[in-house]
Amino acid sequence: MKKYLYFLLIITFASSCHEEDHPSSLPTQNWSEKFIDIQQVDSLEYGKSYLSIYSQIYSADDKRVTNLTAMVSLRNTSDTDTIYLLSASYYDTYGALIRTYFDQPVFLSPMETTEIIIDLTDVSGGTGSNFLFEWKIPLGCPEPLFEGIMNSTKGQQGLSFSAQAKRIK
Repeated sequence: MKKYLYFLLIITFASSCHEEDHPSSLPTQNWSEKFIDIQQVDSLEYGKSYLSIYSQIYSADDKRVTNLTAMVSLRNTSDTDTIYLLSASYYDTYGALIRTYFDQPVFLSPMETTEIIIDLTDVSGGTGSNFLFEWKIPLGCPEPLFEGIMNSTKGQQGLSFSAQAKRIK
């Protein structure tokens, strides 16, 4: 009887730990809640930033790859000003557009952060994927910060690294 209860306990625990399947790379943010009309806002500085993201990296040789989860962090570094993100576009290794997360202005309040998650199973970006972000900020406001944190775990081994965006315009 004890063996049966022990077995039942293990099965119950294992089934409670099973994660539901989620579609890959869905935005964690409901962007429509953040849409804003900025036509009436004066004196905004325009910028564009490039962020390298790796949904896969080579391991051992050029024929084996390791899939990675990427968390793309979009941060307003100002403690006083709201900033505006105009678009977030995700490209693959060859420069083909995979998806655009939003294509109308969204706002980030002072010190606010939001994320885009590229799921471990979404390998559409390949080894050289990237993001382009377009943004507008009030004059004198610090620029937004865009970072990518890529990670993967297999057994007892973990891999994690980060990348920061570079302003290109």
